[in-house]
Amino acid sequence: QVQLVESGGGLVQAGGSLRLSCAASGTIFSINAMGWYRQAPGKQRELVAVITSGGSTNYADSVKGRFTISRDNAKDTMYLQMNSLKPEDTAVYYCNAEVEVAGWGDYWGQGTQVTVSS
Repeated sequence: QVQLVESGGGLVQAGGSLRLSCAASGTIFSINAMGWYRQAPGKQRELVAVITSGGSTNYADSVKGRFTISRDNAKDTMYLQMNSLKPEDTAVYYCNAEVEVAGWGDYWGQGTQVTVSS
């Protein structure tokens, strides 16, 4: 069984910063790509940023230059540093990972709320 647990969400004023963490636990052989997604009320879930096991990254245009994704492979943990936050960044942020257990599987965290006030 694999669990992804997010932390670090909260309420912040526009222009502020937050750092999200996603820790993977369980019987894990390896983790391939990891990513952050978000879903605002009434909207579809969207990709925010993704990072490969080798450290290559990709970002949604809306967060480029403001958010930074990183990971610590030794700790099976991923981070999202969010700076210059805007009210439109308000959403539930979800962690996703491609994890090898007995075979490869796609796993999601429970989500963490980020609210940016204007």
